Amino acid sequence: MTAPPPRKPAEHVERALCVLAHPDDVDFGSAGTVATWTAAGTQVTYCIVTDGDAGGFDETPRERMGPLRREEQRAAAAAVGVTDVRFLGHPDGRLELTLDLRRDISRVIRQVRPQRVLTSSPERWYERIGASHPDHMTVGESTLRAVYPDARNPFAFPELLADEGLDAWTVGEVWLGASPRADHAVDVTDVVELKFAALKSHVTQVSHVDDLEEFVTGWMAQTARRFGLPEGHLAEAFHVVHTA
Repeated sequence: MTAPPPRKPAEHVERALCVLAHPDDVDFGSAGTVATWTAAGTQVTYCIVTDGDAGGFDETPRERMGPLRREEQRAAAAAVGVTDVRFLGHPDGRLELTLDLRRDISRVIRQVRPQRVLTSSPERWYERIGASHPDHMTVGESTLRAVYPDARNPFAFPELLADEGLDAWTVGEVWLGASPRADHAVDVTDVVELKFAALKSHVTQVSHVDDLEEFVTGWMAQTARRFGLPEGHLAEAFHVVHTA
């Protein structure tokens, strides 16, 4: 029996939701892709699970780090055309796969009603261990569980409907970043300056990195070559999971 051809992601969606663990996660892995979506008219919402209060590389007091990183993320989002940025306020570096986290993500899915969700891969990538931060994997798994079955099941977290009026919503596809089984690349060559502007908004995280653009460009060039794009092009890659 011949296997069916692989399904391609939708050409265009009206609404997309990006669910990531920390401020700057979406920008390192996906800001170029988001810029192509907003340019095409997709309304994009960011849902950042933590405030990033365990980040930074200097003596900034811990109580200031969270507010600083929230503002940095809002500025980074604006650089790629995103104005709706939401923070769930869970503890940075201490995320666990809990029903509370699944409910919180399900709530945002039902509020935004996206056709596409972008999140981090729940799989550990042993050849690129830096991509497999425990918070990233926890958010990826929690988001997948929120997409299926929680957000689409009217009987899951019934308080979301009873108390908040949030009807069930079915997401059509999930894009997993930093995945060891990426199967789809987005050419971001023409929007790379927007990605760099977003990344540089995260002053507390990248101001000490002298070769940021060179490092990220090399990373994206390698991805583009892996997916057969022409020489000189840059790409971001994802594992696209069809969920509807």
